[in-house]
Amino acid sequence: MKPSEIREKSIAELNEELVALKEELFKLRFQHATNQLENPLKLKSVKRDIARVRTILRERELQGIKE
Repeated sequence: MKPSEIREKSIAELNEELVALKEELFKLRFQHATNQLENPLKLKSVKRDIARVRTILRERELQGIKE
């Protein structure tokens, strides 16, 4: 997910996206632990997406944007 796509979303949508990404990360970690994960780079990608969403949320919090 690109940062420009994330910036277009509202705070509520970003929170929903964050929850979905965390659930996906949990599932991927479980698959990795049981050696069922086909693409280990997916873990890295999801972690980065979580960081991007959190960064955008924090930027908006500091700007005082309430949507």
